[in-house]
Order: sequence, then structure tokens, then C-alpha cells
Amino acid sequence: MDGTTRERIATRSADDIARIREAGLVVWEVLEALSAAAVAGTTTLELDRLAADRTRALGAEPAFLGYHGYPACLCASVNDEVIHGIPSKRVLRAGDVVGLDYGVVLRGWYADSARTVAVGQPPPEAARLLAATRNGLASAIAAARAGHRIGDIGAAVQRYVEERGYSVVRDFVGHGIGRRLHEPPQVPNYGRAGSGASLRVGMVLAIEPMVNAGGCEVETLDDGWTARTLDRSLSAHFEHTIAVTENGPEILTLPPGVEFRVE
Repeated sequence: MDGTTRERIATRSADDIARIREAGLVVWEVLEALSAAAVAGTTTLELDRLAADRTRALGAEPAFLGYHGYPACLCASVNDEVIHGIPSKRVLRAGDVVGLDYGVVLRGWYADSARTVAVGQPPPEAARLLAATRNGLASAIAAARAGHRIGDIGAAVQRYVEERGYSVVRDFVGHGIGRRLHEPPQVPNYGRAGSGASLRVGMVLAIEPMVNAGGCEVETLDDGWTARTLDRSLSAHFEHTIAVTENGPEILTLPPGVEFRVE
């Protein structure tokens, strides 16, 4: 869902960032509920309804519903689906992995996050892919510091996951976020360190590596949204909304005091 243009990259005040964090905490709470509900026998459509109900109970609105015509609240991408999986009557089965990508708007401010979770006990190869993608995101977040560049973020992801034998999806990228779901800049998950726009205090970015167990190539299905790996290998997706601050990157889609666990 890339709606960015060549506009100026916004920097946000401390008050603005606090409002984005409020939206981010709604996203986190919804993803916690979805992760717990992603068990064998559940459909992805049931997860979508849960997300919508929990979001509205918290005073926010789903950000994806209707965005460029997207027909659901949640993106639920199973196994070899990379991103933008449309919820349906598909039943989750033990051993599946499902990418849960979710965003909300709260009082005019947007936040966006994603995680890939296992249904039951994941096969070892799936567990390794999920850990590598999550740790790749952690490496990217660590690189999101004032004075660094956009290319440093993508280079950190690419280096981490490729050293472990995985590939980075190039067709979809992260983005700025704030008053709109997608704002400048685009934030690729690959690239050359030291390239791209300079990172400044107040920038808010959604960093979201998508990593495949096989090749990086993807294809979009006939529904116009769901992207799958071309070679049908497993894929994983993790994302956080972060702010660039004087003290380093701050994750806005985690509660204060909760650390982003790496494996």
C-alpha cells in the first residue's frame, strides 16, 4: 500500500509524536489480541472482525479499510503470502505462519505495525525465518538515528538477513507516517549505507522488512492485493512505527517499558 510521493519529509514535534504513540498503542493492543487468536481452526476473516471490533472499542478506526479500495481492516498473509493478504474464510492450520499487518487512525494520527506469528509449534525452518526477520527489523531500527541516512536502514536489514541465507523483498518498502498512512520517504529494506535522505530528529517512519526463505521475487494474485513469493517459499513480515529522537530511535508501537525482543 505505497501512496508516497516526492513531497518534503515531515518532522514532528514532541506533542505530535505523543499523539502517534497513542495510535501506536492501539495497534499494539490489537496485534496482541490477534496473535493470541491466531490458533488452528480460526479463519483470517474472524481475525479481521476481531481487529475491527477491538479498534473501535479503543476509540480508533482501522486505517486500511477502503485505502485505495482495500476491502478489509487487516492484512493477513499466510505462509508464502508476503503482504496484503485479504482476510477470508481460510482456516488456519497448525504449522502455518501468518503475517498480521495492521494500522489505525486515532484523532487524525496514524500508526502501523506488523508481526508474523506461528500457528501452534512452527517447523524449525519457519522459526528461523521469523527470528531472522524480527532481528533484521531490530538492526534497521538501531540504524534509524539522526545523522544517518535512509540507506543505512535498508543496508542493515539486507546485511543481516542475507548473511543468514534469506532474501529481502524489493517490491514493497517502508514509509513515513503521521497525518497520513503513507508519507515520504520510502524506506527500502535493502540498499547502500550512506545513501538517501538524511535522518533528522522528529522524523517518524514505519520500517517493515519482508523476508523470504527463497528468492526475493513476488507476484500479485488476481485479487489485485495479495502478494506471494514467486517460488512459493515461506515469507515473514515485521514492522514498527518509530520516531527519530535526540536519544536515538523510539518505537511508538510498543508500550513504554516493553522491549522489542530479539532472538
